[in-house]
Amino acid sequence: MADMGGAGGQYPDFPAVATHGGQYIQYNIFGNMFEITAKYRPPIMPIGRGAYGIVCSVLNTETKEMVAIKKIANAFDNYMDAKRTLREIKLLRHLDHENVYVIPPPLRREFTDVYIATELMDTDLHQIIRSNQGLSEEHCQYFLYQLLRGLKYIHSAGIIHRDLKPSNLLLNANCDLKICDFGLARLNSENEFMTEYVVTRWYRAPELLLNSSEYSAAIDLLGTPTDADLDSTRNEDAKRYIRQLPQYPRQNLAKIFPHVNPMAIDLVDKMLTINPTKRITVEAALEHPYLERLHDSADEPVCLDSFSFELEHQVLTEEQMKELIYKEALELNPHYA
Repeated sequence: MADMGGAGGQYPDFPAVATHGGQYIQYNIFGNMFEITAKYRPPIMPIGRGAYGIVCSVLNTETKEMVAIKKIANAFDNYMDAKRTLREIKLLRHLDHENVYVIPPPLRREFTDVYIATELMDTDLHQIIRSNQGLSEEHCQYFLYQLLRGLKYIHSAGIIHRDLKPSNLLLNANCDLKICDFGLARLNSENEFMTEYVVTRWYRAPELLLNSSEYSAAIDLLGTPTDADLDSTRNEDAKRYIRQLPQYPRQNLAKIFPHVNPMAIDLVDKMLTINPTKRITVEAALEHPYLERLHDSADEPVCLDSFSFELEHQVLTEEQMKELIYKEALELNPHYA
């Protein structure tokens, strides 16, 4: 997502027209049509954009809170993108995300755009890192703890996120962390074929780089390859490519980062284990001594029901996907039924 000024930017009032008997309001945001239900009111401000469309912050008059609304423009032009949107909406509803709303379209059969409203966060971890803003050890511990706590809940539902990276970790002024962007998430099924071309390249676990199609939730905890472990991969092309890379001996992280808490180094080492079956699990990471100050098993819930995306292998028409997304929107907003 490209930044468009952030919460502190100043924008003029955008042209607005009431539609569908006043139930919806259509805004013109720098040439982008933005049509949302009337409960969302100015101040409205563009805060980001990407290949999918535009994101605006706007006031939810029912809760008196600012929210972020993502417009997915022409959501059904690309089949895979449309299915990704449907999957993400169903998944977020299954995870009982209290801050996610799919805005019902005004016309059940004729809509082409999808609007998703979420809690407005101030920034993301990528922006914090890029700003060179100093983070205390307490900050790092708290961010890591919240990330692992969220992953425990996600993994307990049988879901692998598959795209964890700093820009998908949202933060607010209270240092609350939320995991976002579940568009690449999949079921944690050992018997189900899964493509290795997931996760932004710099954050891929080694089993993905080694072309393994049978990975598990361990990819959400990363890992780093060593030459001694390459024999475990059956992909000769991947093995040959890795062996052609310059050889670097394993480094002692404690010597590279002498001022870092030894317990933090120990936890990172366990998360960087190449063999996913030996890599530390989310549950074990939460119990690691480095997080002892924050760890409370009674406040680390699990999802009671496993997620099942029964439509994953079905070929759906555009109209079927529209109908399913419309139904999801009504589930999240029953008063529109």
